[in-house]
Amino acid sequence: MDENRNEDRSNFVRLANKRVNNVLNHLRLVGNLSNTSNYYYTEEDVKKIFDVMERELEECKQKFESRKKTKASFLLEE
Repeated sequence: MDENRNEDRSNFVRLANKRVNNVLNHLRLVGNLSNTSNYYYTEEDVKKIFDVMERELEECKQKFESRKKTKASFLLEE
């Protein structure tokens, strides 16, 4: 790898470690909301929380998967 690629990799690793750990910590905080001694919530509330988190996670995954190069093909048939 050339020097720019090494620097790009270093930046990715540094930021990925920081950002993923932040996400994990915040997920734990969301999980703390499940304590019914401190909070009242409905099943609909829980559904809304997980629906939006799952949707955002899927969008994030799609960004990485769209980076994979695929060759398009086309074929017309009579």
